[in-house]
Amino acid sequence: MSENEKKKKTNPFLKVLKVIVIVLLVLIVLIAGLVVFLSVTEYRPAEKEEIKIEGTASEKIPTGKSVKVLTWNVGYCALGEDTDFFMDGGKMVNTSSKEQVESNLDAVISFIKSEKPSIILLQEVDVNSDRSHHINETESIRDAFDGYSSTFAYNFKVAYLPYPIPPMGKIGSGVLTLSAYKIDSSERIQLPIPFKWPVSMLNLKRCLDINRMPVGGSDKELVLIDLHLEAYDDGEGKILQTAALKEILDVEYEKGNYVIAGGDFNQIFSSEDTGKFKALEGKWAPGIIDVSVFKDGWQFLMDERIPTCRSLDQPLKGADLSNFQYYLIDGFIVSDNVTVSELETKDLGFVNSDHNPVVMEIILK
Repeated sequence: MSENEKKKKTNPFLKVLKVIVIVLLVLIVLIAGLVVFLSVTEYRPAEKEEIKIEGTASEKIPTGKSVKVLTWNVGYCALGEDTDFFMDGGKMVNTSSKEQVESNLDAVISFIKSEKPSIILLQEVDVNSDRSHHINETESIRDAFDGYSSTFAYNFKVAYLPYPIPPMGKIGSGVLTLSAYKIDSSERIQLPIPFKWPVSMLNLKRCLDINRMPVGGSDKELVLIDLHLEAYDDGEGKILQTAALKEILDVEYEKGNYVIAGGDFNQIFSSEDTGKFKALEGKWAPGIIDVSVFKDGWQFLMDERIPTCRSLDQPLKGADLSNFQYYLIDGFIVSDNVTVSELETKDLGFVNSDHNPVVMEIILK
């Protein structure tokens, strides 16, 4: 063996280089494998999909009688007062223990029962997610409201979300609608997705859950829409999704139907005092829905007195509440053939969710 051959054989630099190359190749294979896995398992809903109706409600919703409607983003029962969230500028990813999620879920169900609403519109209800310890929140809520009919539509379904560190993992979540009155049919309508590949594989596929309910003594329907519009986009997604909602509202109004669209808009209506809960510097800011672009005949309803959402840039518990970020982003859009006799955001102090529930009393004319 020559001297040069001996040097090459014993050169520590070559050994280190070899290890680095092997590590890089392994990382490339793992990343490529993850991309393939996420591509194969990506949730790809159709533009329109029929939703299965669960439950036994059979009575038609009446005209001339007061009906209570509740909407609430329950924050997958893991965003209570002692949590923050990395997407809002906080630090936490996995925000709550299994016991905390169960406690929050019990509190959510207990409050809704105490309000006795006939129609319930919920957002961020988990089915099978790492972040909520695979508790089937949809099933628990349905079981608690025996005799109601219900529909569920996914708007977040990812086999594995590898972001951030630690990763969020598996997510299955959506909007859940419950009604003490009969639902004839339900349809999931896919909203525009503002994100491009590969981010789109890992992000929400937001939708409208459109429920058609027969009205007693009328040939018209109550069209009930449960929604949760875009949050963490550059604004384009909110605009496109609001436009898609407006188009559906206009079609149903022209038919003469009763229409209620409720949920988390992640925007404030321009008809409200948009400075009431103004976004502080460096905090997430909601969009604004310009109500003037809608045709006459719509009521835009938010309770200005109480915030419907709080920032997750820091835990609420122990924070300086005099300089805390609050929002007004949950409410309803209602056709003018529906009388709204009462609207109130229930101030629950954001103990079990980062949102407060909003309740309204309506009468179909």
